[in-house]
Amino acid sequence: MFQFDGSYNENPPSYGFDLEHSEEQKSRHDPLSFSGSPTSSPRLRSKNRNSRDTQSSCSLESTQSVDLDQEKGLEMRKWVLSGILASEETYLSHLEALLIPMKPLRAAATTSQPMLTIQQIETIFFKVPELHEIHKDFYDALLPRVQDWSHQQCVGDLFQKLASQLGVYRAFVDNYKVAVETADKCCQANAQFAEISENLKVKSTKDCKDQSAKKSLETLLYKPVDRVTRSTLVLHDLLKHTPSNHPDHPLLQDALRISQNFLSSINEEITPRRQSMTVKKGENRQLLKDRFMVELVEGSRKLRHVFLFTDLLLCTKLKKQTAGKGQQYDCKWYIPLADLTFQTIEDSESSPIPLVQDEEIDAMKIKISQIKNDIQREKRTTKGPKVIERLRKKLSEQESLLLLMSPNMAFRVANRNGKGFTFLISSDYERAEWREIIREQQKKCFKSFSLTSLELQMLTNSCVKLQTVHTIPMTMNKEDDESSGLYGFLNVIVHSASGLKQSLNLYCSLEVDSFGYFVNKAKTRVYRDSTEPSWNEEFEIELEGSQTVRLLCYEKCCNKTKQSKEDGEITDKIMAKGQIKLDPQTLQNKDWQRTVIAMNGIEVKLSMKFTSREFSLKRMPSRKQSGVFGVKINVVTKRERSKVPLIVRQCVEEIERRGMEEVGIYRVSGVATDIQALKAAFDSNNKDVSIMMREMDVNAIAGTLKLYFRELPEPLFTDELYPNFAGGIALSDSVAKESCMLNLLLSLPEPNLVTFLFVLDHLKRVAENEGINKMSLHNLATVFGPTLLRPSEKDSKISSSSQPISMNDSWSLEVMAQVQVLLYFLQLEGIPTPDSKRQSLLFSTEV
Repeated sequence: MFQFDGSYNENPPSYGFDLEHSEEQKSRHDPLSFSGSPTSSPRLRSKNRNSRDTQSSCSLESTQSVDLDQEKGLEMRKWVLSGILASEETYLSHLEALLIPMKPLRAAATTSQPMLTIQQIETIFFKVPELHEIHKDFYDALLPRVQDWSHQQCVGDLFQKLASQLGVYRAFVDNYKVAVETADKCCQANAQFAEISENLKVKSTKDCKDQSAKKSLETLLYKPVDRVTRSTLVLHDLLKHTPSNHPDHPLLQDALRISQNFLSSINEEITPRRQSMTVKKGENRQLLKDRFMVELVEGSRKLRHVFLFTDLLLCTKLKKQTAGKGQQYDCKWYIPLADLTFQTIEDSESSPIPLVQDEEIDAMKIKISQIKNDIQREKRTTKGPKVIERLRKKLSEQESLLLLMSPNMAFRVANRNGKGFTFLISSDYERAEWREIIREQQKKCFKSFSLTSLELQMLTNSCVKLQTVHTIPMTMNKEDDESSGLYGFLNVIVHSASGLKQSLNLYCSLEVDSFGYFVNKAKTRVYRDSTEPSWNEEFEIELEGSQTVRLLCYEKCCNKTKQSKEDGEITDKIMAKGQIKLDPQTLQNKDWQRTVIAMNGIEVKLSMKFTSREFSLKRMPSRKQSGVFGVKINVVTKRERSKVPLIVRQCVEEIERRGMEEVGIYRVSGVATDIQALKAAFDSNNKDVSIMMREMDVNAIAGTLKLYFRELPEPLFTDELYPNFAGGIALSDSVAKESCMLNLLLSLPEPNLVTFLFVLDHLKRVAENEGINKMSLHNLATVFGPTLLRPSEKDSKISSSSQPISMNDSWSLEVMAQVQVLLYFLQLEGIPTPDSKRQSLLFSTEV
C-alpha cells in the first residue's frame, strides 16, 4: 500500500513509506532537532563525598536537568511554530496565485466569447477558495500568539480546528486528477489559457529576494496535495517539544489522531481504485538503483536521471534549479517491470545512434584541461572568487557536454505496447548491471498496473529524497581535496580464473574510468574448453584521472544458436563481472600488487603495477648499443645499411599482411609477454623473428612497433625541433602553418624523415579501412602522436608545478598538441610517399 507522508518544510513529500515513524525518523524529519537528547548529557560526580551527599547532589542535579530540558523544549516550540508560520505564508501565496486568474475567468465565462466554461472553472479550481479561507484564518490566529510568545502560550486549539477541517482536503484530493486533466485539455484547446496557466505569478514572502516568481497551474494545483501529506509530521514535531503537563498536549494529540485517521482513510480508498496491486500487501515501494544516463530522443541526446524501483522503471528530467529551491524532477515516462522487455536492434524502430567524432570528444577534453589549468592558476592569484566562479561555470558546461556526447553503447527497453526507449552508456559492465537487477526483480512476478497522475506526481517528488546519486558525475562536483584519480600507466596481468562449474571458452575485458565515463581498454585471448582458464597476459593501460578498474568475463559463443542477440551488439554472454578501486597509497609501491576479484562464484587473479606519467614517459637510452630498442635511429640504420630500421619495416609488413581489418589495431593492447619476447628477438638480431611474428597476435606486433618508437632515446621529431613543431601547429594562418610545418619536416635528419614518411604512408592505408577496423586518422594520431613527438626531457612547466591537477592537465594539453601535429601531416595533401621497395625519397624540397 502506498501512503501519504512528508514534512512541513519546502522539500517534496516522501512516497511509499509507513505513516507511523520511529523516534529516529521523527528526529530526522525535524530540521531543528538536536543530534542528541539533552537528558543523555554526562552528569557531574564527586568521588570524595559520602553517599548521602552524592544522592542529594544527584537528586538536585536531576531536577535541574529536567528543568533545563523542559526549558529547551519550550524554546524549541517557538522555533517550530516560527517555521510553520513561514511555511503557511508561502502556501497562502501559492493559493492566492491560483485565485488571481479564477475571478477574471469566471467573469469572462458569462460573455459571448468565454475562455473557459463555468463548469471547467469549477472543476479546475475546486475547493481552492475554501482552502485559502481555512489557512488564512489559521495564519491570522497563529501569528499574534507567536509574536506575543511565552512558554505558557497555547496554540493547540488552532491545530485542533485545522485538523477538523481536513474534509475539504478530502474533496480536493478526490477531484485532483479530474482538475489536472481538465486544465490540460483547456490548455490544448485555448492558447491564451495555456499562456496564462504557464505564467501564474506567486507573490514573494518577506524572506525571498524576488518580488514574484512564475509557476505553472499544474504545479500550483499540486500544492494542496503536497500540503495535506505533511500534517502528521508537523504535529509530531510540535508534540515532541510540548511537555506532557502543558495545556496544549491533549489538544495536539487529538489533532494528530484526526490527521492520522484522515490520511489512513485516504490510503484505504486509493488502493481499491487501482486495477491491481503493484506490491504485495504489507510491502512498500523501494528504490533499488538510480543513475544519470543519456537518452536518445528522436535522434537527440538528452540527460536523464533514471530510477529503478521494486516494481517500475522511472525516467525523469532534472529541472533547472531556481533560487531558494532544491532539486526537482519532471517525469518523462515509466514502465512497470511486469511490462518491461529488453529490445534488440531488429525489434527497435528507433533512429540510429548519432556518433560523435573523436576529434570533437578530444576538443572537449582539451577545453576541460585548459579550464582546470586556469582555475588552478587563478587560485594562486588575488583576483578573487568571481573569476574562479566564471571558470567553474565554463567547466560545468564542457563536462556536461562531454558526458552527453561520449557514450555510444545502446541499452534498449520497451513497454508492453512495444514502444521502445534507448539509453546510451559507455560501459558494458553498467549495462549488464541494469539488466541483472531488473531481471532479478521481475522474478517476483508483480502484475501490470497504471499510476494515477496524483500517484505519479508523488512518486516523482519522492525521488529528491530517495536518490542515491545526487550530482551529475563531473569532476567539478568534487571538492579540491578529493582524489582526482591516477594519471600514468597501469600494467595489469590477468593470470587465471577458478570456480567455473563447466568447461567454457572464456575471455576477459578490462574497463577503466576516464573523464567521468568508462572505456574498454584491453581484452585477453579466448581460453578454450576449460574450467580453470590460465591466460597470464599482461596489458599496459593508460590512466587519465582513473579511480576504478572493471573486469568482465565473457563466454565466447561459437554456436550461433546459443548466441545472445540482446541489443544486437553483443553476441557473447557475460559470465561474471567485478571491479576494484585503484588505491594511490598501495599503487605508489613500484612492486607488483596481487589481487583477486570474486564475482558470481568465479575468482579471477590479477597483478597490477602503476607507473606515474612523470616516470613512464622518460626516454631511457639503452646501455646495450648492439640492439635496436633504446638506440638512436641513425645508429641502427647505419649499422643495417638501410634508410628505415628493419624492425619498423618488418612490423609494418606483417600488420599490412593480416592486421588491416583488425578492430582497434594499434589501440587495443597486445599481450605484454609477447611484446617483450619480440623485443628480445629484435635486440639479439634473431634470424627467426619473422617466423615468431607470423605465430603471434597482430596486436602484439603493433605494440612492439609502438614500443620501439616510445623507447627511442630521442623522439623521431627530435628534441631540438619539437618546440618549433608545437609552435607551428598553433599558427592560425593556414598558408603560414603549411609553410612552417613542411620546412620543419624537411629539417629532420634523413633517417628520421624517411622513417616518418614510411610510417605516415602506412597509417594512411590503415585509415582507409576505418569502416572495418574503426581506426580513423584521428584515432591513429592519438595513438602515435605522443610516441613520435614526446621530447626526452620533462617539460619544465610540469615539473615545477606544485598542483597535481594542474600538472596532469598541463600534460594533457601537451599530449593534445602532439596529436594535432601528427594529425596535420596525416591530413595534409601533397606530402609525397617514399617508395617502400626502393626506400628512396621521391619528392621535391621546394615549399
